[in-house]
Amino acid sequence: MNKRREERMTMQLQLDADRSIYLQIAEQIEDQILRQDLLEDEQVPSTNQMAALYRINPATAAKGIALLVDEGILYKQRGIGMFVSAGAQKQILVKRKKDFFARYVEPMLQEAKNLSIDPEEINAYIRSRNGAGNS
Repeated sequence: MNKRREERMTMQLQLDADRSIYLQIAEQIEDQILRQDLLEDEQVPSTNQMAALYRINPATAAKGIALLVDEGILYKQRGIGMFVSAGAQKQILVKRKKDFFARYVEPMLQEAKNLSIDPEEINAYIRSRNGAGNS
């Protein structure tokens, strides 16, 4: 792993005690793919590199990477390492948008319904907060 990438990774990962570390590792790699810090067919840091970098157990780092392999975001080249799959960025966007709507928008819409807030009122509010016409 080059020094610049190592510095970016170190600055970006701040472990949250309330969430599993392996999930945070997987999310960190996804974030790098979304920002195009990691590109398709580019090698990701090894589990040992991540373990040393974050001062975690290599098995924990391996679990995070295995999750991404299971999802098809990373692929393994035997004897060489793990690499970013073709279409990984799009796949992550689709997954995260789906999660965003389920975690945030659906509960908000349900509460809006409970409060008799019309969807157009919500749209108008969002447009006003985002600077009208900057869509």
